[in-house]
Amino acid sequence: MSDASGHAERAENEALGVIDRSATDASLRTIAMPADTNPNGDIFGGWILSQMDLAGGTHAFHEAGGRVATVAVTGMKFHKPVVVGDEVSCYCSTERVGRTSIQVRVETWVRRRHGAAEEQVTEGRFTFVAIDDGGRPRPVDEPVPHSGTHDSGTRTA
Repeated sequence: MSDASGHAERAENEALGVIDRSATDASLRTIAMPADTNPNGDIFGGWILSQMDLAGGTHAFHEAGGRVATVAVTGMKFHKPVVVGDEVSCYCSTERVGRTSIQVRVETWVRRRHGAAEEQVTEGRFTFVAIDDGGRPRPVDEPVPHSGTHDSGTRTA
């Protein structure tokens, strides 16, 4: 690929909001298992959505400096099926930070069981709200001191 066409492809990807996976670590990586299939034998879309929510929540937790809760999922698109044995990877990027909320773009890519190439299977935007120990919204730039009375991980609403 020439430098000019590579630049054009990068510019197009940025315009579409595509995450640069070469510069971003996966937020979550797992294997699709038989217990996660729908009646057609493909991996159930709800399972994929939950993996994306976990990945986005982990990303938002670090951005917010503490607990977050999922408040919205928008622009969810399923491009291709995921099948048993696929290595599933979710990549995240922060799209917008508000006073109490963080919008995260999550893309899911798979490496098929007997292949080396990765292909995108889903994408979506997840909005998280930073919360305090009482579950109330708090400013994103105000990390919460942990009381030690509960797990400080992510929570989905």
